[in-house]
Amino acid sequence: MQQNSTKKQIPYFIMALCTVIVWGTTFVSTKILLDYKLTPIDIFFYRFLLAYVAIRFFYFKRLWADTPKDEFLFFCAGLTGGSLYFLAENTALDITLASNVSLIVSIAPLVTAFLSHAFVKGEKLRRSLIYGSLLALTGVGLVVYNGNFVLKIKPTGDILALTAAVMWGLYTIILKRLDRRYPILFITRKVFFYGLVTLLPVLYFHPLTTRADIFFQPAVWGNLLFLGFIASMICYLFWNLAVKHLGAIRTTNYIYFMPLVTLLTSAIILNETITHIALSGAALILAGVYIAEKKNR
Repeated sequence: MQQNSTKKQIPYFIMALCTVIVWGTTFVSTKILLDYKLTPIDIFFYRFLLAYVAIRFFYFKRLWADTPKDEFLFFCAGLTGGSLYFLAENTALDITLASNVSLIVSIAPLVTAFLSHAFVKGEKLRRSLIYGSLLALTGVGLVVYNGNFVLKIKPTGDILALTAAVMWGLYTIILKRLDRRYPILFITRKVFFYGLVTLLPVLYFHPLTTRADIFFQPAVWGNLLFLGFIASMICYLFWNLAVKHLGAIRTTNYIYFMPLVTLLTSAIILNETITHIALSGAALILAGVYIAEKKNR
């Protein structure tokens, strides 16, 4: 019986892993767009706008949730998993080292585990999860610094990176409150919608500054399409499905793989060097996730 249940979960493990692989490569796409003078706010707005327009073609009949309380939860999902997360992370990247941000944001699985244990019924905090998460986080640190250890404490940037991790943990927990009563397509569309709505106050003070001629550059529209349709619409659908069927904690553990994917992508596209320290970190990540997945005997 347990084996049949595990087999049914395999597609959702694959969805979570594929999502993390894609999200790990978005660093390169974002870097290219920043080089073309798009701001972090521009990039977030256009990728979520493209994702929202696209998903409307797949799910367009229903507009509102069953109750005002549920509609407020959708608003919170768009706020935590959309605007606040990306604004906190992108602003942190402008203030502190990218390695600091990557390492701090990677504690999202641990944050999710503690928040889920406190607020989600049925989510238990197992010892194997804690030990595996700490081991994987150590591996993340080795991968992020890749043999070039330069630690500079900048409280504002580091606090914003921690805020991003907490926002993603809250978003994942909110999903568990909604996926029992609403279709995943509807949930994902609402997240994109409220992600854009909650960005409006920011746009009032920091309006979009992108020149129209930039969008005719193949590198710009190509990367925006990738971020909007694949990294946002498809990956958010996959992530939300994985959270529904695997649980908040198990799904979020796959975030530990993101720095590893970013490292490999940077090595292939940007010709960055992979050191033995980074490879050791990769081994620790794999071991940590394996231990975190094991149940206590």
